[in-house]
Amino acid sequence: MALTFTSLQDFYAHGFDTVIDVRSPAEHAEDHVPGAINLPVLNNEERARVGTIYVQDSPFKARKLGAALVFRNAADHIERSLSHHEGGWKPLVYCWRGGQRSGSFTWMLQQIGWRAEVVAGGYQSYRRLVHQAMYETDLPHRLVLLDGYTGSAKTEILKRAGALGVQVLDLEGLANHRGSLLGERSTPQPSQKAFESAVAGALMQLDPARPVLVEAESNKIGQRILPPTLWEAMKKSPRVEVHAPVEARSSYLVRAYDDILSDADRLREKLAPLRAHRSGAVVDGWFKCISAGDRAGLTQALIVEHYDPAYRKSRAAIGAKVLARFDTDRLDDTGLDETARKVAELLAAQ
Repeated sequence: MALTFTSLQDFYAHGFDTVIDVRSPAEHAEDHVPGAINLPVLNNEERARVGTIYVQDSPFKARKLGAALVFRNAADHIERSLSHHEGGWKPLVYCWRGGQRSGSFTWMLQQIGWRAEVVAGGYQSYRRLVHQAMYETDLPHRLVLLDGYTGSAKTEILKRAGALGVQVLDLEGLANHRGSLLGERSTPQPSQKAFESAVAGALMQLDPARPVLVEAESNKIGQRILPPTLWEAMKKSPRVEVHAPVEARSSYLVRAYDDILSDADRLREKLAPLRAHRSGAVVDGWFKCISAGDRAGLTQALIVEHYDPAYRKSRAAIGAKVLARFDTDRLDDTGLDETARKVAELLAAQ
């Protein structure tokens, strides 16, 4: 009998040894249950082929072909990927909506003797629980935002505070983006659904009774939009501010953004649209720094002429409570460790 989960917490506490996503690789890549392995019983091409036959020819022919493909692929997975499991192994299986793909695969696993079960409603039921948590229900967590001007090494401080025992939610890590105009990474961002799954999964692992440190962000990180319930909670949350001089922030950005600062063409492409906001003369000055290979000059100019004015404008509009302000002249390892320690001590007292 298929298992029904009534909350996201209930889903994550499923108690099974392995979660298996039997959907196609494309479906799995868009979003999946965190930690689920992908053992598709129909690959991308096979799924499209069966679907076409179902719509354009005959549902019976489609089911007949689908059954042959599903059992053939399932047998291959059992032989190649699952043969090392002992008799007591408990897998939890899901497909798109808990239908024939997951049902057939689970039946095969049960016939072998494994204690397999299928998720009622499949991925769609899981997605509804994520949507409920991220769009419909107030977050129970007590968020504290780590704030500061661009280049204040907030992400690094967040990680170091986490290593000291602070509960942290690393949104930039989950979004695979550094959260600024030049924050794009070499690998693509997750889909919006996958980002929401990652955020929901991370939050479910945190204790609502203890504060959670989150880097202050806008409502978008790259192309990913913060889920509404998280964004509403962040707007109301108190802040811890980190302040460092322009020179220290510039030096940190030169280190942290070495990849894009090494790509002059990409830099110009990213900065050119700002002519509409910072004037052509200002952007021309940035371009001169790029042509001269003056990374320190470029990052300082961006801080003074773009990032800091934008920060002051957005900060004034929010006006949230400030718990503490930590000033540091250093954003090297020593300075970052000291600031992270102060943040950790503050949150331990909250």
